[in-house]
Amino acid sequence: MGNDRRDFLRVTAGGLAAAAAGGGASAASAASPGAPQGGFAMPRDAVLLNMRRDGDFRLGAKTDRGILDVTAAGEALGLPAPADMDDLLQNGKGEALQAILKGAAARGDARLYLKEAEVAFAPLVTRPEKIVMMGFNYRHHAEETGTPIPKNPPLFNKYNNALNHHGGTIKLPTAAAREFDYETELVIVFGRECRDVSEADALDYVAGYATGNDFSARDLQTLTSQFMIGKTCDGFAPLGPYLVTSDRVKDPNNLRLETRVNGVTRQDWNTSDMIFNCRQLISFASKVMTLKPGDIFYTGTPQGVIFGEKAPRAERQWLKAGDAIACSLEGLGELRFTLT
Repeated sequence: MGNDRRDFLRVTAGGLAAAAAGGGASAASAASPGAPQGGFAMPRDAVLLNMRRDGDFRLGAKTDRGILDVTAAGEALGLPAPADMDDLLQNGKGEALQAILKGAAARGDARLYLKEAEVAFAPLVTRPEKIVMMGFNYRHHAEETGTPIPKNPPLFNKYNNALNHHGGTIKLPTAAAREFDYETELVIVFGRECRDVSEADALDYVAGYATGNDFSARDLQTLTSQFMIGKTCDGFAPLGPYLVTSDRVKDPNNLRLETRVNGVTRQDWNTSDMIFNCRQLISFASKVMTLKPGDIFYTGTPQGVIFGEKAPRAERQWLKAGDAIACSLEGLGELRFTLT
């Protein structure tokens, strides 16, 4: 992704260094999901985004007036502002964000708002500790690929190099692979430290939800018994455009999901058909690892992928340079990216 990728790696490195120096949010985020303790709070009642502006990542909020530049609004109002999405989530600055949103709305200064068409989107999060992936979480997807219905969630991972943004591009690694495929997925974004939680309490730890795509190189995915090399090439985790806070999503397991390739619908299903619902996935994962604020969890894709077609693999029309992919989850926005 050229200059975008270099900027992303530079700012990410700076953010990790700052987190190491400051000790992070682990102590505050370990609090129970009740009332905020020590000022640590998840964002509420907002549609948020990460954007590139003036050489840095910044937090934005989608409003009826346009995209509020939260950093600029904080400066104008004399209020502390989260620097970007990772700062907001990892350091529990939900209350600071709410103060800025209310103050900006009361002031009504048009200079604090941007036209969305002019916004340079960044990856929705840039420095999660973990990117957790779920395989074969829809019954028909397992069936179309000839995979036994899993008895427990088959989890795997991607790395931060795979993170990509709305309006971004994926440079296909054609020296290593040719069988490129889409997987539109509901993504869970965590807002509290989550360890050994019950299914009943699991959603209390979710900051919000987003549209994602588990882009895949199927020939690398099936080269060995491990998925990872086919899943975590540069840019293979598009995510965005928005983080919709969890209080705005009535039921994450009742959302329409769609994929379009060059305008043609390829996937059209509903998250109600997950084998393991969001509560079950979070509870299961939290029993084997600690999920941190800012971590993200891709929850699987339904049927309709190229990998599931019945034609011989050599005859399938795999994705190629020039293709345009559009992915959407009901109420969460449309994620678009292109291939080069």
